[in-house]
Amino acid sequence: MERVVYEQMAELDQRHWWYVARREVIAALIRREVRPPPNARVLEIGCGTGHNLAMLSEFGRVDALELDDEARGIAEKRLGRKVMSAPLPQLAGVPQKHYDLVGAFDVVEHIDDDRAALASIAERLKPGGKLVVTVPAHQWMWSAHDVVNHHKRRYSKRALRELVESSPLRLDSIGYFNSLLFPVAVAERLSSKLRGKDEADLTMPPAFLNSALEKIFAAERHLVGRLPLTPGLSLFGVASAI
Repeated sequence: MERVVYEQMAELDQRHWWYVARREVIAALIRREVRPPPNARVLEIGCGTGHNLAMLSEFGRVDALELDDEARGIAEKRLGRKVMSAPLPQLAGVPQKHYDLVGAFDVVEHIDDDRAALASIAERLKPGGKLVVTVPAHQWMWSAHDVVNHHKRRYSKRALRELVESSPLRLDSIGYFNSLLFPVAVAERLSSKLRGKDEADLTMPPAFLNSALEKIFAAERHLVGRLPLTPGLSLFGVASAI
């Protein structure tokens, strides 16, 4: 990712509605679809500045992996110990058959060989361990945001299903999220392109708007893993090691 993405992440990841609400939705998904054992061994791949680590720590002992030096330094302060640096798909030095839960939140879209990435992740899971993966949805929503984040692709639901089903993992569930705000996002994205202002910056909205957007997005925590959501900005998949 471009340096500006990491800088914005470090500045906003505890306050911006997208980060805050997304953590709540992912936590709810883990509780319903994964149900990790007590004191689970958890790995987050591509943890960035470590903004998900406290949430994941609710489920057990967390290890983390991040390639960017500055982001990894922030994550290590938050985690309180060393964060690994090993790229997908190799994951060199990451122990095999070790984890009850692996999280790859908006990660595999950065990898040229996403099939090899999932095969490598599968090797790190204990038998019956779970992968929770999230990816950006809809290739037609491609924008400057994808460019600065160095995305290789956005996914359709069918493409994510085929990716998981072609891996050594068993697909348990798949669905959309960030759905309630999807019509607004589509309108904004189309308007930006028509105006020739397809901007990638993530900025902090006014406090009242930030609070409203957070509440709307976070409301999906009551639905995710219970009811199928309508098309959204993101997709999730939950898969098990066989």
